[in-house]
Amino acid sequence: MSKVGAPRGRTCSRTIRSVALITTGVLALPALASCSSGDERGEVPAAAQDVGPAERDRIADGGTLRWAVDTVPTTLNTFQADADATTSRVAGAVLPSLFTLDKTGRPQRNPDYLESAKIVEREPKQVVLYKLNQQAVWSDGRELGAPDFVAQWRALSGKDSAYWTARNAGYERIQKIERGANDLEVRVTFNKPYADWRGLFSPLYPKDVMGAPNSFNDGARNKLKATAGPFQLKELDREDRQVTLIRNPRWWGARPKLDSIVLSAVSRDKRAAALADGTLDLAEIDSPVAERIKKAAHDKKGGAGAGPQSGTGPASAAASPSAANDSDDQKTEAAQASRKKADEAIAKYTKEQKGLRAYVVRKSLEPAFTQLALNGETGPLADERVRRAVARALDRQKLAEAVLKPLGLPANPPGSHLALAGQQAYADSSDALGEQNTQEAQGLLADAGWTPGGPLKKDDGTKAGSEADADKKKDKEKTKAEEEDGTKKDKEEDTESGSGSGSESASDSPSDSPSGSPSASASASASESDSESDSESASDEGAYIVGDNKPGRGAPVSGTGTRVMAPVLGTAFQRAVLTGRTESLNDSDVSAQDRQPGGGGMAGAYAPSGTAAPSSASASASASASTSASAQASASASASASASALPGPLAKDGKPLTLRFVLPSGSGSEQLRTVGEKIARMLDRIGIRTEITKVADANYFKDHIASGDYDLALYSWPATAYPATDGRPIYAKPVPASDGSLLVEQNYTRVGTDHINQLFDQAASELDEKAASDLLRQADARIWAAAGSIPLYQRPQLVAAKPSVANAGAFAFASPRYEDIGFKNTAKSGPQNPGKSAQPEKSAKAEKSAEPEKSPQAEEAEEADKTQKPEAAESESDE
Repeated sequence: MSKVGAPRGRTCSRTIRSVALITTGVLALPALASCSSGDERGEVPAAAQDVGPAERDRIADGGTLRWAVDTVPTTLNTFQADADATTSRVAGAVLPSLFTLDKTGRPQRNPDYLESAKIVEREPKQVVLYKLNQQAVWSDGRELGAPDFVAQWRALSGKDSAYWTARNAGYERIQKIERGANDLEVRVTFNKPYADWRGLFSPLYPKDVMGAPNSFNDGARNKLKATAGPFQLKELDREDRQVTLIRNPRWWGARPKLDSIVLSAVSRDKRAAALADGTLDLAEIDSPVAERIKKAAHDKKGGAGAGPQSGTGPASAAASPSAANDSDDQKTEAAQASRKKADEAIAKYTKEQKGLRAYVVRKSLEPAFTQLALNGETGPLADERVRRAVARALDRQKLAEAVLKPLGLPANPPGSHLALAGQQAYADSSDALGEQNTQEAQGLLADAGWTPGGPLKKDDGTKAGSEADADKKKDKEKTKAEEEDGTKKDKEEDTESGSGSGSESASDSPSDSPSGSPSASASASASESDSESDSESASDEGAYIVGDNKPGRGAPVSGTGTRVMAPVLGTAFQRAVLTGRTESLNDSDVSAQDRQPGGGGMAGAYAPSGTAAPSSASASASASASTSASAQASASASASASASALPGPLAKDGKPLTLRFVLPSGSGSEQLRTVGEKIARMLDRIGIRTEITKVADANYFKDHIASGDYDLALYSWPATAYPATDGRPIYAKPVPASDGSLLVEQNYTRVGTDHINQLFDQAASELDEKAASDLLRQADARIWAAAGSIPLYQRPQLVAAKPSVANAGAFAFASPRYEDIGFKNTAKSGPQNPGKSAQPEKSAKAEKSAEPEKSPQAEEAEEADKTQKPEAAESESDE
C-alpha cells in the first residue's frame, strides 16, 4: 500500500502523490554519468516568447486589461494546497518576488526589492545576506524587513503542524534569520548547504499573514492585509468570478501603465465566445480557437469561410437525417430539426468569426512537458525490462511532431526530465534509455518472459462454464435489443465518446472541414454511420455499458488489441453548437491544450496541488466507476504494424500482456487522447495490447493517477529553475511510513532508486553550480534508465490577444512584468469599463496591418495544405 504525502517541491502547480517502489538499490549502470550526447546545454529556448514587445514610452497610460483565467482562486496564499495558477498570477502582481525568471528560465535578482543578495559565508555554515531596497514598503507603510522573513520561515519550516502548508522545501534547512547591520539587511543562516536558496521568499508575504497559524490558514483566502507590488488587490468577487487589481499608490518602482487588471474566470469551452463578444483582451486558448482566429483573419481578406456555400458549415450536414429506421414523417421531422440546428450554428459561428477578427494569436512553448507515465508498482510494468520495452517502442519525435508541427512550433522531444531546452541545467541524457527500436523492444519483452502464442488462462473473477455462456447470451440479446430500440442511433451522435478510439484511417486522414468550423459535429449528429465503431459508441443518456462491470469485459477490441471504455458526455453536436468548437479526430489536429491547475483546467495537464490521499474505499469506488465506463470499439487499424506483427498476443504464465491506459474524457483533453491512441498503436507493434479507459476529468488525478489505478497515463510537469529541489519529490524513491506503507510525494510512477535520491540530495547541497549541474545530469540519466517517466513533448502555449496589448502573451520561461503591460498606440486604448469592448474596430485594423502579405503562390500553397491537415495558428505581431 502506498500513501500520498505533502510535497516538498516548491511549485504550486504540482501536487501531492503516492508511489510504491519496485526496484531497490542502485541500478547497475556504470556508464550513465557520461551517457548524454556530448555536453549539450540549453543555450537558447526552443521557441522565443511572443508578447507583443514594446518600450514603455510607446505604451499608453491607463486602461483596464481584461485577462481570462481558469478559476477564481479559493485562496490567495500560494503555499496552501488549494492554491492554483490564478493564485500565483495575483501573487506575482501584488507581492514581492525577490528573484524572477528571465527568458531562459534563470532566476535573476529583482532590483525593485533587492539591492543585493549573495552567499557571504560558506564555513562553518552557509550564510546569505539580503540587502533590501530602502524604498520597498508594504501598502500599510511599513518597511519590508527581517520580521517578514522570520515569520515566513517559521510558518514553512514544517516544525509547527498548526500551519496547513503544502510545500516547505528549503525552509527546513534554515537555522536562523536575524537582522544585519541595519534594518535593510537580513542574514539567513542554513543548518546545511542549500544550492536553491534563490527560490526562497518568493513570493514574500507580510508577517501579518505568516505570523500565526490562524492568519496563515484563513487570513489570506479572500483578502490580503498588506501588499507590496505594482498592483494591489481591490476585490475578489466570487459571484461575478472576477479578481480586480488596481495600481498600488505606494509603489516605488516604474509606474504601472495600466489603471487596473481584471482577471475573469472563463472556462476554456467558453473562451471563443467571450473573445468574439469583445469582453476579453488576453486569454490563453486551445488550438481549435487559435485556428478559428487565423481563419477569421484569412476570411477577412476574402478567403472562403465556413457555411452552406462552402460545404464546411453545419448546413452541409442537414441533408442526411439520422433516423434510418423511423417512418417518413419522423425522418422529415428529424431533417427539419437538423436544418434548424445547422442554421442556428451557422449564424452563431459567423457572428463569432467576425468578432475573432479583432485578435491575433501569440504562441511559444510553455515551460512544461507532457510525459507518458508507467506505473511500476505492480503488474507487468513492475519489471524494468517491460517498462524499457514500452519506452523503446515509442517514436517520440513522431509524437512531438503530431502535437507541435501543425502549430508551426519546434518539435524536438525533451532530452531531460529536469530542465527544458534553453535552461542552464538542460542536458540531453535520453541516451541512457536509447532511441526507438522495435526489435530491441521485442527482445526486452522476450527476456522478461513474454512470448507470443502462449496458452491463456481466464482472468481472476471471470465467470466460467454455463454461467459465462449465459452471460454471453444475455449480452447478445441486450445488444440486439439496443439496436431495435434505436440506441445505436443515439450512440452514433456522441462523437466525443469516440474521440479516443477512432479508426486509424479516420485518425490519420485529413479532415474534411477546417478546424473550428461547426460542420464536423453537425455531420456527426445529423448523419448515420455504418461503421462498427460508431455503432458501439455510448449514447447520450449518460449510461455506462461494459458487460457486467468488470474491467475490460464486454469492451470491443480493435485491430490493435486496444480496448476503449469511455463515459457518456452528451452529443457532440450539442456541445459544438453551445461552445462554437469542433474537435476533429485527425492525428494532425491538435485540438486542445493542457491546462494549468484549478477548476476548469484540463485534467491530465498538471497534478493539482492538494490532492489528498485516497482512502481504500474511495479507491475501490473509483475503480468501480471507471471500469463501468461505456464500452466502445477502438477501430485503430494495425496495418502499419503488419511488417513486425507477432504471431499472437504476448503471454506469460497464462496471462496476456495488456496494459490499462487511463485518459481524461473531457472536452479539453482531446490532445492527450489523440497522443494516447498513437502510443497504443506503437505498442501494438511490439505485441503489447492496451485497454484505453476514459475517465471524468475531475477524477483523473485524485482517483487514478494519485491512487495508482492505472498502468499508463499522460500528464505534464512544469519546468523549474530549481531542479534539485523540485525534481526530488517527483522522481525520488518513496520512504517507509510509520505504518509500514510507502510514503510518496509526487512520484506517481512509483519508480525510483536509492541512487537517484542520493544524487538529488547531493545536488541540493552543492553550492558550486557546475558540480551541481553534473550531479543533476547523472540523476536524470538514471531516471531515463528506470523508464518510469518518458518525456514526449514540450507543451504549446497559445494566447489570443488584442493587437494593441503590449508585453503580454506567450511568456514562455519569463516572469511577467506587470508594470510594463499595457496598450499600444492611442492613449487609454484599453477599455475604461471592464464590461465594454476595448475598441475592437481599431484592434482589427491593427491586426490586419500587422499581418505579413503573402504572395499568390504562398496563398495557393496554404490552401492546398489545408486539404492535408489543419493549419496552425500563426503568431502575429503588430510591430
